Amino acid sequence: MILDDFLSFNANGLYCSYGDFYLDPKQPVTNAIISHAHADHAIASNTSVYATEATIAFMQLRYGKLAGKVLYTAAYYASFNVGGVDITFIPAGHMPGSAQILMEYKGIRYLYTGDYKLQPDATCEPMEFVKADVLITESTFAEPNTSHPDPVEEIKKLNDIKINILLGAYALGKSQRLIRMINDYAPQKKILVHHRIMPINAIYEKMGFALGKHQIYGRKLMKTQEEWVYIVPPFTFDSYIRAVGVKRLFASGWKNLQVNTQDTLFISDHADWNDIIKTVEQTQPQQIWTLHGEGRHLKEHFKNDIFVKLLN
Repeated sequence: MILDDFLSFNANGLYCSYGDFYLDPKQPVTNAIISHAHADHAIASNTSVYATEATIAFMQLRYGKLAGKVLYTAAYYASFNVGGVDITFIPAGHMPGSAQILMEYKGIRYLYTGDYKLQPDATCEPMEFVKADVLITESTFAEPNTSHPDPVEEIKKLNDIKINILLGAYALGKSQRLIRMINDYAPQKKILVHHRIMPINAIYEKMGFALGKHQIYGRKLMKTQEEWVYIVPPFTFDSYIRAVGVKRLFASGWKNLQVNTQDTLFISDHADWNDIIKTVEQTQPQQIWTLHGEGRHLKEHFKNDIFVKLLN
């Protein structure tokens, strides 16, 4: 029997009282199971942290000793038990180490997706489907009119820009995907990287994800017009608002960050509407619980077939 209260929100985040643990808690807790290393899912100062090797490596880079008092590393598909609930990490395709969290309790399988994507990405493990009784899916872009464009076609836009480019992107996940894609689909470009991004790149390489040619930024290099692409985090991108002699572009899948088709690379690391529908088809759940976005469209879409509950 599916337990309607298997997961619930409290002041610390999404809580499983049956196993006494949190999924991607918002405040420090005793037992934290972390889906991936982005800061809105992986905070500092939890007591016990359960995550994949890559997720823990990124957390240690960001937080140092505050990554967690006790760190438990689990490989994909290697089940472990927390408070009587069997846990298994399944690749989510969002970034290196990102995991769907499969929870099995009294014969029922609850699958928390975390953030995930189905688009091909050479810089992380591909998303994999598993069957579950309850699919707890992110619904960041769960709108029928939302369809992410082909990221390859987006990156190929750089080929038509003959001056130097200042390319804004999140430091963890997006920047590395861009480096690899530029090397693959705009190989004549020469890539410069902000110094804060380089240590993250080193973890990617250590984890076996080759990014291709790039080098740390040098001021003198950008003074020459050699089709440089300088990848910077958002705070640096914003500080260069008056930069001259360069094309300013921002890479994002978020609507509120889309400037226009000329000044934006629309590259998302999340599932769009069709991806979510495909995930439901492959997972074959009896129920869908939605998180991190708007779930009402899924509720309407599946109203005659699958029970949909909006957790937030």
